[in-house]
Amino acid sequence: MTTRTLIRGGLVITAADELHADVLIEDGRVAALAATGSAAAGSWTADRTIDATGKYVIPGGVDVHTHMELPFGGTFASDTFETGTRAAAWGGTTTIVDFAVQSVGRSLREGLDAWYAKADGNCAVDYGFHMILSDVNEHTLKEMDLLVEEGVSSFKLFMAYPGVFYSDDGQILRAMQRGAANGGLIMMHAENGIAIDVLVEQALARGETDPRHHGEVRKVLLEAEATHRAIQLARVAGSPLYVVHVSAEEAVAELAAARDKGLPVFGETCPQYLFLSTDNLAEPDFQGAKYVCSTPLRPREHQAALWRGLRTNDLQVVSTDHCPFCFRGQKELGRGDFSKIPNGLPGVENRMDLLHQAVVDGHISRRRWIEIACATPARMFGMYPRKGTIAPGSDADIVLYDPHAEQVISAETHHMNVDYSAYEGRRITGRVETVLSRGEPVVDARQYTGRAGHGTFVHRSTCQYL
Repeated sequence: MTTRTLIRGGLVITAADELHADVLIEDGRVAALAATGSAAAGSWTADRTIDATGKYVIPGGVDVHTHMELPFGGTFASDTFETGTRAAAWGGTTTIVDFAVQSVGRSLREGLDAWYAKADGNCAVDYGFHMILSDVNEHTLKEMDLLVEEGVSSFKLFMAYPGVFYSDDGQILRAMQRGAANGGLIMMHAENGIAIDVLVEQALARGETDPRHHGEVRKVLLEAEATHRAIQLARVAGSPLYVVHVSAEEAVAELAAARDKGLPVFGETCPQYLFLSTDNLAEPDFQGAKYVCSTPLRPREHQAALWRGLRTNDLQVVSTDHCPFCFRGQKELGRGDFSKIPNGLPGVENRMDLLHQAVVDGHISRRRWIEIACATPARMFGMYPRKGTIAPGSDADIVLYDPHAEQVISAETHHMNVDYSAYEGRRITGRVETVLSRGEPVVDARQYTGRAGHGTFVHRSTCQYL
């Protein structure tokens, strides 16, 4: 039986257009758009009509960097796929791409199947996977081809975390060569982990144990150096490159220089680098531990370069790197030794709102907001136009957004399974009101109506920028 929903009277905003239009949804997909008040729109009938007067009608957010249930430092990220995708929905995000982890000595298949098992039947919104490569060898290189066919078309490597996720330049080059052949996009955590480990050891020996030293040893130059090296390896391999969680002006400059040469090099940043800084890491009484993540928070002056990169398209995507650990019992593992603080921040619920605040503050335009949070991530990772836009044939992942509502971000009101907010007390303008995932209301007029198991796996094609 066909079900039809009609959204009337809102301002539809996509990466390409802003228009006052009505949106007709049939069986979970966008069927048509027509100018509000036009004869075409006036002729439509529906089982349910939603009044969007005074609201923005935007595509559901696409967050292509989350870590639900990630094992790290002897503990696990505190959000499950159930709690994390529910929080994503509350924040106007309707698709996440999480990271399945290969363990050293094990196959990619085994790692991917473990993540399917975590997510299947538990997600409130749609989800896909990237694959973390921890052990590049002849067998895993062959497996990459199979994963691309299965819709897992991106692979993350680490220049950081020796002994855990680290790959050397030879392994990275081999993976990039394979990606160049099979269409898989190589994602890079670009920090010189070998050098950082030396600085960590030296800092601890000097008795520098507080959270702020986490940022001081993970130096800007070691992010820039690794970014440069990753770009050169990608050039040698003839491979595209996507650098995750870019935090510093010098790393942006490396990406910009590569892009000026016409290279297929892309960069992502995260809200924490745009809105937080080393001031947070230096908060007294170990409170700075809440803000420990890698790449680390930088001095405030780096923010201007990140915003500029987003405006000039030297940075294309804002994801969250959502990897929450509770302050009590998890972040506290690093009392007396910053290197033992689990790395990660909560943020999947806050991204769309914080980026709307950036519109209010004049950093970006409304269409650029949708471009960096919805359309480009969907294109980058092979989901467009099914995801990331509002167009006939697209999934009806649609958010009604109130641009005038005011809110205060707080752990007391958020829905992430973590005992603090990285943005506690921040006043922002704009709030998600209603969220549809494939036409079904997940949040309805600020009431949660979603369910675990509604979200389905998204089989992704290869990067659509190549």
